[in-house]
Amino acid sequence: MEKIEAWLEDIYCEGKLEPASSDASFRKYYRLNDGIQSSIIMDASLQKESLEPFIDIAFRLRDVKVTVPKILVQNREEGFLMLEDMGSTHLLETIDETNFIHFYDKAIDTIVRMQGAQTEGLPEYDAAFLRAEMNLMREWYLEKYLGKTLNEEEQEILNKILNNITNGVLSQPQGYFVHRDFHSRNIMLSPHDEIIVIDFQDARIGAVTYDLVSLLRDCYVFFDPQTIEQLALSFRDKRGLNVDDETFMRWFDLMGLQRHIKVLGIFSRLYLRDGKEGYLKDIPLTLKYVLDIASKYGETKGLVDILSVNS
Repeated sequence: MEKIEAWLEDIYCEGKLEPASSDASFRKYYRLNDGIQSSIIMDASLQKESLEPFIDIAFRLRDVKVTVPKILVQNREEGFLMLEDMGSTHLLETIDETNFIHFYDKAIDTIVRMQGAQTEGLPEYDAAFLRAEMNLMREWYLEKYLGKTLNEEEQEILNKILNNITNGVLSQPQGYFVHRDFHSRNIMLSPHDEIIVIDFQDARIGAVTYDLVSLLRDCYVFFDPQTIEQLALSFRDKRGLNVDDETFMRWFDLMGLQRHIKVLGIFSRLYLRDGKEGYLKDIPLTLKYVLDIASKYGETKGLVDILSVNS
């Protein structure tokens, strides 16, 4: 924090600096309050490579009327940004059974706007990247967290299933702006319940349903599956996609499988490698999503046996 304080002194900013939040990366956030107004200091000094994408994507999203924190002051050399303080109310703390349809509908409108963002120069969600993400589950969840070694037959089955999922994801419309982590912890609410988007620096170009499934099948909160399906189909209609219910839900399901398989690996890695044990409590819901959807389709059913602790 000493470097941040020295920087603030150099730019003549005074005030009390307090921890605001942290995320799954190595970034940290502080709130600077001078008694009249406050701002957020993003400390990306341990992950400076994330700073340029953050600045770039922030402007792309603002261009399509998506609300993101304004960048007030930059220190790219040290890895610091001063950001507009958007408060501390996250969607996760607000939604419940009585209001989730209202807030998800607003967030779906935000996805539609995000998908209008400029994508030139962004990396693609290609087959190799989709598979690399899912391979995190094998290494970190199965092998290192559960201590389970797959035999040769199981490895062949898993590889075939992951290929099926990859092909299923790539069969749906591509080329869309993808936030990659659009869920209730990365969505904030203004005092007027306006959707505010954060943590967008890892954006890519990919499938039309990626951000939708991140939102509606959130690893941190669960709602009625039938209502979630209705909301998913409402997105299809808002996007004007000319596809039947069954096909669209298959796209949605397979995209969710890819994402949740990846997240099993990421949550396990956050615990085992980074000592962030808070993510362990989110593994059961993530696993439930995987097992429920995998059991729906013949080409993915084998995943249920592989992910069974007792098999």
